[in-house]
Amino acid sequence: MRKSLLLLAPVALAATPALAQTADATGTVSIDGSVAGRCLFTTPSATISLNELALSGSDTNAGKLNTAAVNGKTATLVGWCNSAAAGMTVQAFPLLNAATSATGFTNRVDFTATATANSASGTDTTLVAGSGTPVSVGMFTGNVGVALSASSAPGNALLVAGTYNGSVEVTLSPVFTPPA
Repeated sequence: MRKSLLLLAPVALAATPALAQTADATGTVSIDGSVAGRCLFTTPSATISLNELALSGSDTNAGKLNTAAVNGKTATLVGWCNSAAAGMTVQAFPLLNAATSATGFTNRVDFTATATANSASGTDTTLVAGSGTPVSVGMFTGNVGVALSASSAPGNALLVAGTYNGSVEVTLSPVFTPPA
């Protein structure tokens, strides 16, 4: 009997749970992600119809640019940028008529375009090639207003008959690069 008790002792000890293993163990899974800086136009285009560009009448100004037909005209784009470092650039392209002009006439109308987003305004004139100076707009969502001003015709010449087409390009960038 003594031998059987000694043989049962190790079995009894193995069946008893270990008291040192009663504490909880916790593991952690970290979660991360990112969002890239981005700008998007949700309303990427608009049209400004200027109608008749030339002054009517019979005086010496008849047939010349009616600046009131251009100046003060506006359009609205809608967009957003999710970066506090976002910027905007404006580039204006003159109103051009494909018809050939002759002495005393022009097939070009110049103007200045101003785009405003998040209380920041960028401008460009068609008198100088290339984009205007970039401006910081920061993080925003909403309207980007575009306005025309300072219209002129080279040499204050008479306008050639026909259709005139021009444009204003507004570029939103998630990273503003200040001018050098």
